[in-house]
Amino acid sequence: MLASTSRTAVRQTFNGTLTLRAQAVRASSVWANVQQGPPDAILGITEAFKADKNPEKINLGVGAYRDDKGKPYVLPSVKAAESKVIQGNLDKEYAGITGLPNFTKAAAILAYGADSPAIKEDRVAITQSISGTGALRIGGEFLNRFYPNAKAIYIPTPSWANHKAVFSDSGLEVKQYRYYNKETIGLDFDGMVEDIKKMPKGSIVLLHACAHNPTGVDPTAEQWKAISEAVKQGEHFPFFDMAYQGFASGDTDKDAFALRHFIQEGHRPALCQSFAKNMGLYGERVGAFSIVCADAAEKKRVDSQIKILVRPLYSNPPVHGARIASTILNDAELNKQWLGEVKGMADRIIKMRALLKGNLEKLGSSHKWDHITDQIGMFAYTGLKPEQMDSLAKDHSVYATKDGRISVAGITSDNVGRLAEAIYKVKG
Repeated sequence: MLASTSRTAVRQTFNGTLTLRAQAVRASSVWANVQQGPPDAILGITEAFKADKNPEKINLGVGAYRDDKGKPYVLPSVKAAESKVIQGNLDKEYAGITGLPNFTKAAAILAYGADSPAIKEDRVAITQSISGTGALRIGGEFLNRFYPNAKAIYIPTPSWANHKAVFSDSGLEVKQYRYYNKETIGLDFDGMVEDIKKMPKGSIVLLHACAHNPTGVDPTAEQWKAISEAVKQGEHFPFFDMAYQGFASGDTDKDAFALRHFIQEGHRPALCQSFAKNMGLYGERVGAFSIVCADAAEKKRVDSQIKILVRPLYSNPPVHGARIASTILNDAELNKQWLGEVKGMADRIIKMRALLKGNLEKLGSSHKWDHITDQIGMFAYTGLKPEQMDSLAKDHSVYATKDGRISVAGITSDNVGRLAEAIYKVKG
């Protein structure tokens, strides 16, 4: 009995010692001071939407195109191009550091235009990137290393949520300029121009080329001309983010107006392109980053430094998605088909805006909803307040971000009536 008690005591002591040691190990973990990060807003919407049992629930938080049945859409031109790529029986060798030349050349022409002096004079340094986000990061890193003036970039208020994180992580200081007017639910044009004029000489200014994310509010052509003049007066550096070329208006040339006008006026901007939206290549991560240089010799030097920058980041970009995009851009028949499909997607978005506005007016809403159709692109700022967005989710199973932004791609012919009724009930 005594021996048994002794063995039990030993075991207890031994277990206690192990517990103390385990606690000590945990306390001294290398990652013990890592704090829990804030939840992702879009992920939270997705999880709440999945948990909702209402068969008529609506998800207006997703940042990807959906067809009129609310389903993911693969463009027929993409399917045809991918089939050509597969039938080509190509190898899987590494791409060059700056990607596939056939793709980057075609991407530059799509953005700047075949008749652009920057293209004709061979002074556009361009690299394939990991979609638009990767292009932004390359641009941020390049500016941090080589831009001779203040390492600060001014972004619109509001801007795409990831802009601040990308540029901050690139080593740039992120500042803001006025853009959105909450009272008019439109562009604060006067405030924007005033802020640009007040920026220190030679500042970096981020501009959304079209389909401003998240507001859907774009300057008119005349306003872009005035913005260009303000940027020129301040000798600022324009940095364009063009994630929705063709997807905004349905016309790739019209959507590139701002970029092309700036070049026509003598600016030498940087540009980030994404083919996620306009080709539906979300998971393929196809994009490009480019800088318009003074001449071909400068282009050669800039290109060499972009390669040095990219090499330790990810060595070289993936080939499959770029081959699909390249096939579409370089095959005349497929290119024509794709342009028609892009217009079809843009037209559906425009139609959903008109239907939502029309349904709200039919319900007798006391508010003006012109901003819904005045805005453009995938996203719309409704003007709804956070508590109203909470009510939409809780009481009507309609999910979107609390700032009142909705993804118009999530609206369909079947749910637009119910959506209008829900908005009417929380807004009046």
